[in-house]
Amino acid sequence: MPMKFIDDLYDYYKDRLTGDEEDAEAVAMSILDELSRRDVLKLIDEMTDEELLGMFGLYVLESLKAKMAREGLGATRPQDAPRVH
Repeated sequence: MPMKFIDDLYDYYKDRLTGDEEDAEAVAMSILDELSRRDVLKLIDEMTDEELLGMFGLYVLESLKAKMAREGLGATRPQDAPRVH
């Protein structure tokens, strides 16, 4: 069952959303700018275990992807490319 906060947020913005990922990013950034640490922790406290694990899983995934991108992991480097004869 989705968190009530997300349901309320969606209901508030649904008539203004086009379905683009950019819409979700803009709403999320706007909300995060307005919430204090205490507000965020209160919302997290209201999450189910499944929601909490899902959120943390996304955080770990996105953090690892960002670190890999910063470190150049997965990027093709000329010295790593196989030689074709």
